[in-house]
Amino acid sequence: MSLLYLIPTLLSENTVSKVLPSDVITIVHGLKHFIVEDIRSARRFLSKIKHPCPISDLQFRELNEHTKEDEIASLLPYLLQKNTGLLSEAGTPCIADPGAELIQLAHENGIKVIPLVGPSSILMALMASGLNGQSFSFVGYLPIEKKERMKRIKELEQRAKNEKETQIFIETPYRNMQLLNDILITCRPETMLAIAADITGERELILTKSIRKWKENLPELNKIPTVFLLGEKF
Repeated sequence: MSLLYLIPTLLSENTVSKVLPSDVITIVHGLKHFIVEDIRSARRFLSKIKHPCPISDLQFRELNEHTKEDEIASLLPYLLQKNTGLLSEAGTPCIADPGAELIQLAHENGIKVIPLVGPSSILMALMASGLNGQSFSFVGYLPIEKKERMKRIKELEQRAKNEKETQIFIETPYRNMQLLNDILITCRPETMLAIAADITGERELILTKSIRKWKENLPELNKIPTVFLLGEKF
């Protein structure tokens, strides 16, 4: 039986020993076939964890937002050939990243799927937020258009209030400050907002305050990977 390993990667540079168990690195060292979101960044990651094979000897196939459905199906012979590792750009595969269709393909064809332990910015942000971790929802990216984005923020705030469910979302890093400003304009002063930026990195910021308090001192989030969480105070 072929195996498909779901390989966690780094959220920030120079944090290998901090976030990746040695057993995970050992497993990855034993693989030569990889399906990756981006080949260049995958090669950098494998070099950083000192993969024992020359990087030029490893085999890569890409799977990202541009991959068509029939191209995913064409990866099946590759999966059946040898044990394979699925590697995303940051964090854990298939969580806010491509890969779910490939996992379904593996299950349908008798390929064992093995998730490996590693960092997930979404879960780490929730863990450290102090907001409700018993009931939560990850909603991905919000609309780009300002009016629709503010409408969506209001919907999420209402859901957090009525259902006591933490609402988790992300943004393209260069639009973080636009999103933050829209949150501060849209939400009630007492709504709680957690901001988790550059998790595991040198500029790490994880802080939860009311909207009222955030307005007094805004963090600089431009171009920094950030997770936002809306919730209610216990």
